Amino acid sequence: MEFIAPDADRFAVLKGIIEKAALQYRVLDAAGGRHFIVTPPPPSGRLSKLLEGRPPTMLVAHYDRAEGSPGANDNSAGVFLLIETARKLVKNNVYNWSVVFTDKEELKTGESLREQGSYALAMGLKNSRLENSRIFCFDTCGSGDTLVVSATLELLIMREAGGERLRGSMTELRKLAMNTAREIKVEKMALAPTPFSDDAGFFRAGLAAQTITMLPSDECRGLLAQLKKNREYTETLINARFRQNTASQFIPETWRSLNSPNDTHQRLTPENFKIVVSFAEALCRR
Repeated sequence: MEFIAPDADRFAVLKGIIEKAALQYRVLDAAGGRHFIVTPPPPSGRLSKLLEGRPPTMLVAHYDRAEGSPGANDNSAGVFLLIETARKLVKNNVYNWSVVFTDKEELKTGESLREQGSYALAMGLKNSRLENSRIFCFDTCGSGDTLVVSATLELLIMREAGGERLRGSMTELRKLAMNTAREIKVEKMALAPTPFSDDAGFFRAGLAAQTITMLPSDECRGLLAQLKKNREYTETLINARFRQNTASQFIPETWRSLNSPNDTHQRLTPENFKIVVSFAEALCRR
């Protein structure tokens, strides 16, 4: 509850949680944002050789929140779920991964994607390891029983100049996400456009990233039905215009609650947290 308190110093609280979990980390300052990079202990020389050439997996969750919102689902839940994932990966001696907690994901009115924390982070870490990483962003993963693989970035790649170069990488990430979910027998899964997350900033920096979220099954069914009926609906979701839109079209209540005082811990569904942790851990094992 300390993390979602109105006056919480979320950087300091998260730092304490990471240290209490005995996770290895460093902090990267980039364009006014402070990002945590959690990594496993270095592997032995022999194991390090075996891992050579295998693309690393980066799991991302932003820890900032919109002003005036508790930020329980957006994105405190994602942060805590990835901390649990990191603990399990270390305990089970899984290597070749990192968990990144980004700052400044939430943009203010008038700010561009180049002011998003993930953009500055990507530009500050530009190297071959990052560019070869399989990046998965976990956002609003604390409410619901249906794993949603976002199609948002793929749609952006299709319509913007210069995006074509990332199409292959994006397709592979989506395929990996959906195959992993099937292999661990996730019962409920959907592919659908979602509001932007850190994937947008990574895209602006020239990197593909796959966003993962969760929705209650009834809201997910309504979302998919609305997508079939209304071609303009996707644009409303991608740009989050529904936050100012009072039209009668269906919007998942989970998303309507984001960036508002309604994003409280009462909306979370802890009984489904294990779905996200199991999925995130499985991604790092592939």
